[in-house]
Amino acid sequence: MEEHVGQLWHRLITRAAQQRHPQAAVALDEVATPIGVFFRALGGDGGLQVQPAEATDYRGRRSLLQRVAGSQRKVRLAWRDEQALRLPPAIDWFDTPALNRDLYFWLAALAATPHDLTSHWVLRNQQLCRVALQRFPGLRPRYRRLLEAHLAQRPDPGRLPAAEAEQERLLQQALREPGAVGTFPTARREPWPVPLWLHPSPPLVAAATAADPGEGNNAHEGGQKELENEGRRRAERVDKPQEDRGLVTIRMENIFSWSEYVKVDRSTDDEEDLDQAADAARDMDTLSVSRDDKPARGRLKFDLDLPAEANDDSVLNDGLLLPEWDHRKGVLVPDHCRISLMSALDAVPIELPEHLRPTARRLRNQFSLLTPGRQWLRAQPDGSEIDLDAYLRYAGDRRAGIQAHADGLFRDLRQNRRDLSCLLMADLSLSTDTWIDNDMRVIDVIRDALFLFAETLSSVGDPFALYGFSSRKRDPVRVHQLKDFGSRYDGRTRARIQAIKPGYYTRMGAAIRYATRELERQATETKLLLLLTDGKPNDLDRYEGRYGIEDTRKAIIEARSQGLQPFCVTIDSRGNDYLPYLFGRRGYAVIHRPAQLPRTLPMLYSRLTGA
Repeated sequence: MEEHVGQLWHRLITRAAQQRHPQAAVALDEVATPIGVFFRALGGDGGLQVQPAEATDYRGRRSLLQRVAGSQRKVRLAWRDEQALRLPPAIDWFDTPALNRDLYFWLAALAATPHDLTSHWVLRNQQLCRVALQRFPGLRPRYRRLLEAHLAQRPDPGRLPAAEAEQERLLQQALREPGAVGTFPTARREPWPVPLWLHPSPPLVAAATAADPGEGNNAHEGGQKELENEGRRRAERVDKPQEDRGLVTIRMENIFSWSEYVKVDRSTDDEEDLDQAADAARDMDTLSVSRDDKPARGRLKFDLDLPAEANDDSVLNDGLLLPEWDHRKGVLVPDHCRISLMSALDAVPIELPEHLRPTARRLRNQFSLLTPGRQWLRAQPDGSEIDLDAYLRYAGDRRAGIQAHADGLFRDLRQNRRDLSCLLMADLSLSTDTWIDNDMRVIDVIRDALFLFAETLSSVGDPFALYGFSSRKRDPVRVHQLKDFGSRYDGRTRARIQAIKPGYYTRMGAAIRYATRELERQATETKLLLLLTDGKPNDLDRYEGRYGIEDTRKAIIEARSQGLQPFCVTIDSRGNDYLPYLFGRRGYAVIHRPAQLPRTLPMLYSRLTGA
């Protein structure tokens, strides 16, 4: 009974203290795609993705009801960092969905304008507002609507202490006339949040505490669990705590309440359940990170799932060194990645799997029209037969006394060729071990797609090569040679395709650069580079987030400068968020039903080659 009454009281007091409008809320998921397009159209960084922002502490004045209810202790505001444009997961500041939706677009416009985080947040946001309204006059009616609605919500300066009242008056003046306020005083409490502006002090990037280049990253080589839709977390670097410290005294005034306590000092081998670690991380506003080279059971379990060296593909060479793009420094780092070319040399030749034969037969029939035919070439200097038309013209000119040359009197029957070559590079990272059906994994879908793609192109006669790739840091990047341009498609190639298995991670830029080198050697006019993947570029080291995206984009630009046509085929449902920045608006295709990939891939090839 007491618990039931407590729940009723909590709902009642929380509703009474609520100053938002949940009935008019607009979720970020509803507007993420148009917001991304709008942000980039206004000149925003194309490499940034739209992601949810986490709640941050609010230390301003709260009403009595809010203090009783324990609400309004955190606030979600927008900001932009190196990785993403971060917007609130939902906006319910206003009582109409139209205004809440307008606020999303206004915040995207502010974030599209370059700004300096070192300046005071009031001066910085005034400058952003002024520049946005000058560059995009069409936003002025939207801003006026938002401003009127927001000013009606702000506290009355007459009811605040002197210092806070002065802050409030200046803030309202800055909102009405961006740029009018040159200095901003301090007060004991923070001012009421300004949802029309970007975050005063964006959270620190947790990635800043990652391993420095060149240092060991053993702590990352094990099992991982991603906190989805949680935003970035504030982090701090601390010394590794001593596990056996004996009796530790605690100053009681440092313990605010039992509900705020979370066990954060945990050793590397006491957390078998990664779900429990994820729950603990969600409860912490600040993550304290320290270095620890001690292996954990989660990581050992992760590594044991990978192929042993005795059962792995054979290494074909000592490795090829390739550069990598460092977007922070703006330089191409030479000899940064090592490509290790591998192949299943002991693969026993096999036939096409039974379940693919009907589809392969149907595709071969459909593509039979693309098979180059034989054609008579006339007026040739030599050939298998006399060209009667050319000979009659020659004889008539001679009889009429016209000078004629006997250098094109033959015809020859020759085989036509489509002047193109294609290299398909398939992502064989560990994520391909994911199940997409009760009896099928991503790697199974990729394997079937490679089978049908090879069957189709071998029937057409176009030169093609098949490779797979995965990586474990920059050395080595494993490239599995399934079929090169110089070999036939036969039972041994099918055996290599059958032998593919999930590998490590996805260092996409290095794989594209290797494929570019192979395609450059082909003496064809059209060179198509197909990338088949299930996710974004990533690896154990700093090749994560923006770094991997920028390196991949640079590799694609390099490939295009060499006359290649890169095209990406992905089964990642979020591919539309980042692939336009990498491959361009028409340089990729998202397959929303992965099981359709094997039948769709040959048809995409037909479309790309203009057949």
